[in-house]
Amino acid sequence: MSGQQAEAEYRIEDLAHRSGATVRTIRAYQDRGLLPRPERRGRANVYGDTHLARLRQIADLLDRGYTLASIKELLEAWDAGRGLGGVLGLVAEVGGPWTDEESTRITRAELDERFGGRPDDAAVAEAVELGVLERVPGCDDEFLVPSPQELAVAAELYAAGVPLKAISGHLWELRGQVEHIAARFLEFTTEHVFARYLGHRPPTDSDAAEAAALVRRLRPLAQQSVDAELARAMRLFATRHLQQHLGSAPAPEPGDQSRTLALPAGTIAAVQALVGAENAAAFVAAATERELQARTLDSLTSRQLNRANVDKLS
Repeated sequence: MSGQQAEAEYRIEDLAHRSGATVRTIRAYQDRGLLPRPERRGRANVYGDTHLARLRQIADLLDRGYTLASIKELLEAWDAGRGLGGVLGLVAEVGGPWTDEESTRITRAELDERFGGRPDDAAVAEAVELGVLERVPGCDDEFLVPSPQELAVAAELYAAGVPLKAISGHLWELRGQVEHIAARFLEFTTEHVFARYLGHRPPTDSDAAEAAALVRRLRPLAQQSVDAELARAMRLFATRHLQQHLGSAPAPEPGDQSRTLALPAGTIAAVQALVGAENAAAFVAAATERELQARTLDSLTSRQLNRANVDKLS
């Protein structure tokens, strides 16, 4: 008796059950060339473990954000003998965890206790929408916490007196800004580092392997640079904020009618982007002074012209 095990055989319904795909999806993959055609036996189509492995591979790549068109290119390269070891290694590296933090679980009772002891279904729903909490299938009284640190920050802010609505609003705003930073970092590194590896589609096995190694090296740099810049900005603005509230700014001279004016947040952000946060106040002061001087000159010129016109008419 041969020691080699015969390959399993499946009908399309059995293949769908084993792979988690629907019969319709399997047929669609066949039509698009993503899945090899089955073996025809009489009136029946027979599938094997090769088809099952391919379906699982497609599902994994889809979960990682690849389009069907990109997956087809990768699979065609593999079928042509180019290999996918490096490419799949790159996919695993990019799709893997970008933090050492490990997720935990929390019960609804524990969650309520950490936030004042009063149930707040609306706040929980928003936390789920934000991804701070994830529902556990089949368990209504327990949640997955992807980032315990993020939940701990929210609990500390709440204990300090910040309303839950304000905390969630701040997180929505922060997320948009951080996603912009992440996108710019990826654009920057792609242009200057990864373009030479990913310039052809799909990349060769060796190029993909080198790119994966670079991802491992560069992965901590984004967070390190953000941490350093955040520390610098917090020190600058916290000091300035404290000085304003403690009244350490120079007191106005007697008779001085100057007062502090609040500028729109969008204006302040635009000025800071133009000249830097440390120069924003001086820029606004200089721009205001220049506008006042220009208006004074316009006023004087207008008066002079009016006088000249009166002299001509008299």
